[in-house]
Amino acid sequence: MRWAANAAIFALLPLMACFAGERVASEAPKGKPLKVFILVGQSNMEGPANVETFDYIGDDPASAPLLKMMRGPDGKPTVCDHTWISYLTGAGDENFELTGKLTAGYGSMWGLDRTKPGDRIGPEFTFGLIMDSVLTEPVLIIKAAWGGKSLHTDFRSPSAGPYQLNDYQKKLYYDPPGHGVPKDMNQWLADKKRETGRYYRLMIEHVKKVLADPKRVVPGYDPAQGCELAGFVWLQGWNDMVDSHTYPDRGKPGRFEVYSELLAHFIRDVRRDLGAPKMPFVIGVMGVGGVAAEADVMEFRKAMAAPAALPEFKGNVVAVETAPFWSEELAAIDKKHEKVRQMRYFLDSKHKDYPNADGKMTEEQKREYLEKFEADLISPAEAAMWKRGASNAGYHYLGCGKTFALMGKAFAEALREMMKEQQAI
Repeated sequence: MRWAANAAIFALLPLMACFAGERVASEAPKGKPLKVFILVGQSNMEGPANVETFDYIGDDPASAPLLKMMRGPDGKPTVCDHTWISYLTGAGDENFELTGKLTAGYGSMWGLDRTKPGDRIGPEFTFGLIMDSVLTEPVLIIKAAWGGKSLHTDFRSPSAGPYQLNDYQKKLYYDPPGHGVPKDMNQWLADKKRETGRYYRLMIEHVKKVLADPKRVVPGYDPAQGCELAGFVWLQGWNDMVDSHTYPDRGKPGRFEVYSELLAHFIRDVRRDLGAPKMPFVIGVMGVGGVAAEADVMEFRKAMAAPAALPEFKGNVVAVETAPFWSEELAAIDKKHEKVRQMRYFLDSKHKDYPNADGKMTEEQKREYLEKFEADLISPAEAAMWKRGASNAGYHYLGCGKTFALMGKAFAEALREMMKEQQAI
């Protein structure tokens, strides 16, 4: 089906410019259709990896070829000639869109100039580079990502229904005193109702807006060529994983089964609302902490991956583990940084088991003590490696460009395989 630019028709029909792999013979465009990929999630989909960590990618022979793809002959980030991006992000009611040819900089925009790409990447950069290299068609990436957003509330899709308090929450919230009890329950419920599904709706609205007029983002777009919804990537999870109220029973198997149900609803609803019933879908499974993470993290990963095993999603939904891309060597240094942060806290709090128990150290003496403590703990080589490879906190995969580059590549390859299988049917 073709996309109708007419606003009235656009308001009535959910998707008309793009088709989901099926064409009516009489309407088949002469040229190859624009391939459209949708990337959605929270802060890790936004992308916290600073471009200054790119050199670290080249330190590993296995990822060095990827770095060559990410940089041009002049040493600057590659600018794609046949791949474009529309990126919706922001905070609160202040959302904004960045568009242009794909290059580095369409990552997290926190604290940056919102009128141009910044200095960070998420998985979109190498995702687009891989698609650009394997597809002969032009590519459009539509990315929508906001930090600190949950699936249980913010991205909750229509068929999941309204947010419902579980038995644990009912007891905690209605039988005070209890930790975390809302001061005004009626206001809390009203806020929850207003927030539920908000970012799902923003995402769907943005995708439809872009597809109503692809030429606005892709200057050379030919309407006769058409466009095709070719795949969707979901990278989210942190806010759900750490929510002990929505997902109680810490440490118990099956704790996150509700997340699995919500994600299955999300996949169905995205496909329905975009008119793409078999659109290939990649679940980027939370990988913070690496392959040997704590039990609750492993339980959450199982819940994230679970929808891919449902019979209805066989062959068109794939779970891609991101834990293998976690940098263990940077994580080991981060643990040492945590010890430094703890020592700073103990010095300031005058902890009885640490220096400054009597509170007599001056600020200068505390600073000197911390500097020596850090120098004894972290070697110059480790400090140099950290500066070369990390740029953010652990829950952001340490802001490691190598990690996000490998993620983007894996997502693209997984989608490409599903696309091939669908074309072969």
